[in-house]
Amino acid sequence: MTFKPFSPSVSTPVLWVAGSAVALTVVLLLVPAGTRAQAPVPDATAAPKPAMTVTVAFPQRATWSQTLTANGSVAAWQEASVGSEANGLRLADVRAQVGDTVRAGQVLAVFDAESVRAEVAQARAALAEARATAAEAQANAERARSLQASGAMSEQQIAQLATAAVTAQARVESAQALLAVQELRLRHAQVLAPDSGVISARMATVGAVLPSGTELFRLIRQGRLEWRAEVTAADLARVRPGQAVSVQAASGAVAKGRVRMVGPTVDPQTRAALVYVDLLSPVPGSVKAGMFATGQLVLGESAALTVPQQAVVNRDGFTYVFVLADAQVQPGGTGRVSRVKVQAGRRVGDQVEIVSGLPAGAQGQPGPGIVTQGAGFLNDGDWVKLVASVPVAAVAPPTGDKK
Repeated sequence: MTFKPFSPSVSTPVLWVAGSAVALTVVLLLVPAGTRAQAPVPDATAAPKPAMTVTVAFPQRATWSQTLTANGSVAAWQEASVGSEANGLRLADVRAQVGDTVRAGQVLAVFDAESVRAEVAQARAALAEARATAAEAQANAERARSLQASGAMSEQQIAQLATAAVTAQARVESAQALLAVQELRLRHAQVLAPDSGVISARMATVGAVLPSGTELFRLIRQGRLEWRAEVTAADLARVRPGQAVSVQAASGAVAKGRVRMVGPTVDPQTRAALVYVDLLSPVPGSVKAGMFATGQLVLGESAALTVPQQAVVNRDGFTYVFVLADAQVQPGGTGRVSRVKVQAGRRVGDQVEIVSGLPAGAQGQPGPGIVTQGAGFLNDGDWVKLVASVPVAAVAPPTGDKK
């Protein structure tokens, strides 16, 4: 018999692996059950890893002013037009410029009045002549009346002399009136400020020969400015004379004011009325007539529930805050946050009023805190690590204005 040498085939590794598996199974069965290694089981009660570290603040109650925001323009309280009353005179000197502060009666411009002075002298001479003529006529009339009893003069002659005396006296009064006219023209040769205030415009030009009535200057009376706010008809009922106002001009200057009057009519085009506000303390030189300004009318005071501005998150057109669900979490601990939809109201500095939406337990210590730093990066249900709580005194804002 002939034997062939053994040569491994392709199926040999497969058989070897299968045999190894069977052997391993037998070994495991022989090992006692108590000595087998246990696989680690996840702890279902362990807290997830925090997404980030945050700080927490507590909503606080504060008293804020109720304000109404409006827009308008700054204008002069009253303007005075200073014109020429002298007719046909040449302007010789201009003594006031735009921006000058003048007092009532101050000389603003002077006309050349040589011709007027000559006419004044002529009127005075005519008056003196009329007075002399009147004195002579009065003397003749008195002599005639004294001779009336003697019959030396007829009644007609005596009447003529008496009439001449009356006529001469009338000529005196006429000459006095003419002299007064010429003296008035001489006074009009000086243009005087009708009131104290600030020169806002100047049209006077040296050398111009001007007719009577030509405007030379425009004057802001007493330097007083007012803010004319446009208030809608719906808000008009809340505005009252005497209410305090804070006005901020386009230059950034802030002035205090007070409502003087509410306009009697509403514009049919805009459905808004003008509210006239006297500016009591404008910053010198920074609030000017013609400026656009935004202001807040103080309507009263009301309580407000406030949180720091960084705690308020705007997403998809809605306002949210993140409330730390575990109120007892201490700095260094972890907790879960809940996203709560709220309605925001007024803003004062870095504080925001929450009108509605906060859970009852989040409206003051020791209830759940509101996440401040890091709120913009959170999602509903995130686990966070608390770094610190903002002190209560740091989140209580002062009384302020609505923005």
